[in-house]
Amino acid sequence: MARAKLPRQHARTMQTRQFQVFRNDLARTRWVQLPHSALAQGQVRVRVLHFAYTANNITYGAFGDAMQYWQFYPALTPPGEADAVAAGWGCIPVWGFGQVLQSLHPAVAVGERLYGYWPMASHAVLQPARPSPQGFADGSPHRAALHGVYNQLQRCAADPYYTADTEPAQALLRPLFATAWLIDDFLADQQFFGARTVLLSSASSKTACATAACLHARGGVQVLGLTSARHLAYCQSLGVYHRVLCYEQLPEVAADTACVYVDLAGNGGLRQAVHQRFAGLAYSCSVGGTHVDQLAGARGLPGPRPVLFFAPAQIKKRMADWGADSFNQRMVQAWHAYRERATQGPQPWLLPQWHRGPQAVQQAHAAMLAGPPEPRAGWMLAL
Repeated sequence: MARAKLPRQHARTMQTRQFQVFRNDLARTRWVQLPHSALAQGQVRVRVLHFAYTANNITYGAFGDAMQYWQFYPALTPPGEADAVAAGWGCIPVWGFGQVLQSLHPAVAVGERLYGYWPMASHAVLQPARPSPQGFADGSPHRAALHGVYNQLQRCAADPYYTADTEPAQALLRPLFATAWLIDDFLADQQFFGARTVLLSSASSKTACATAACLHARGGVQVLGLTSARHLAYCQSLGVYHRVLCYEQLPEVAADTACVYVDLAGNGGLRQAVHQRFAGLAYSCSVGGTHVDQLAGARGLPGPRPVLFFAPAQIKKRMADWGADSFNQRMVQAWHAYRERATQGPQPWLLPQWHRGPQAVQQAHAAMLAGPPEPRAGWMLAL
């Protein structure tokens, strides 16, 4: 593929705008704007077109240090500042779509549309490695030790998940569905640790709904959802929970129930209540951290110690078990079935809502930090 690039004069006049949060205080934010630097040979510059913003992104911030999320796209340092990363700033990664604006790599053409993991920014500079017809990895040195799943960029023209008319659903649901599908697969692979009930917190969240849908379709386990009173009717309408309870109704579940707890909220008080109530708690799986102000450690809890679920580890295992082709075929088939169920019909589970511009992005972050939106709403952001 022939190399293509923007005229140097045009490239120099353009700016990169990046949204940054303080790593120890996610409510503290700022915008940084810097002129584009010249690309090195082998690099590409991508315009970030639009991306999803969900409770999952708050989890990236909450677990940014523990899970290395801050390292994918380090905070840019504005002129006159010593070092933004050292000063405590970070850039939350997001899932969405970009288009190659400038390329100094022979296998990547200007104009290519890509799906992947981006910074909350107007542009990203990548160093393509191991290009194939399906995509490439970002081989930037600072990402060498990070998990490869997050480093992959998919060429939309060859992506079996992609359809041009469903980009919002892909950005909003695809990464969350992948996590949900892998949670279901992990629990089944472990024979549900001997339990036959799965208890999901934050039952209205997109990840919980997808997990419940996978578990319900598999059968063999009872799926219980915990949610707030205002989201109770929504969760009940989905048809994937055998029973939905408000958080304060937890005591209605028999204390001797042998169950697996999938914690999608990160609420320390709720985790404590679940562990104290169920003597037959077989496994405690920690997935999300949307209640940032209520995160708590796992020390002193009765029953099994909570284990943080890391989706890439299950991907690695299943690729070894099944082979990459079989793994991808299974997930693609499951994805399209789920996407249709979630976005079609008289009462779709998902209604994309667009927010554009820096101020809208900042407001969306603040609102998501305060609490996820109405469950059917899916926030799509664009600069």
